[in-house]
Amino acid sequence: MGVLARDFISVAGAKIKEIAVQENPQEKLFAQGHNALSDCELLAILLRAGFVGVNALELGQQLLKHFGSLGGLSRCTVDALARIKGVGNARALQLAAAFALASRLSAESVRKERIDSPERVFQLLGMEMRVLTKESLRVVLLDTRFQLMRVEEISRGTVNESIAHPRDIFGPVFTASAYAFILVHNHPSGDPSPSDADRKLTARLTEAARLLQVQLLDHVILGSPDNGRTPWFSFKQLGLI
Repeated sequence: MGVLARDFISVAGAKIKEIAVQENPQEKLFAQGHNALSDCELLAILLRAGFVGVNALELGQQLLKHFGSLGGLSRCTVDALARIKGVGNARALQLAAAFALASRLSAESVRKERIDSPERVFQLLGMEMRVLTKESLRVVLLDTRFQLMRVEEISRGTVNESIAHPRDIFGPVFTASAYAFILVHNHPSGDPSPSDADRKLTARLTEAARLLQVQLLDHVILGSPDNGRTPWFSFKQLGLI
């Protein structure tokens, strides 16, 4: 075999290897790191395989298309995921576990920082609460440095309404001797825009906090819009507290 032939085979082999790395999410992850992979490619690594006629990458693409986005997929229950063709129980559990770890990592990163903005609240609770199918009303209890003491759930409502009396909200604040608190609830619809009931509750709590000399830092509504909008609404940012 001549030199040119050997060089051609060598170059061709290198290109084939490069193409294989580009097309194989696992090899691409090893070679280039996770930032080089798309959502679909990362899903394919978790899924590991597809089904007859559909590989893992294509299955990942189908899931993202079906649910509209990675956020939409993360809100799907394990049972619902398991019923999707090509997923099944084992892969549904793997996906759910991956999303749960991502949620806990996000919360862990903010626990020792000042929680004094809706961005921090979203880091703490956003990934967990955006998957809930019912409204959950919670208080984030803070010390004098605005660091987290703990989070307590006040009520778990229906699909679109959470019912709580101001005394239920202030109870944990006084029990924990918190310096300040942030009221947080989610909108399962995904739209974090406040309802009339949300506005009225916030007004009542603001007045009560003033009388009780407790600092209501904010009321944050968490959503999960898939249109690029901010996934929260902050009463403080709009000057309503």
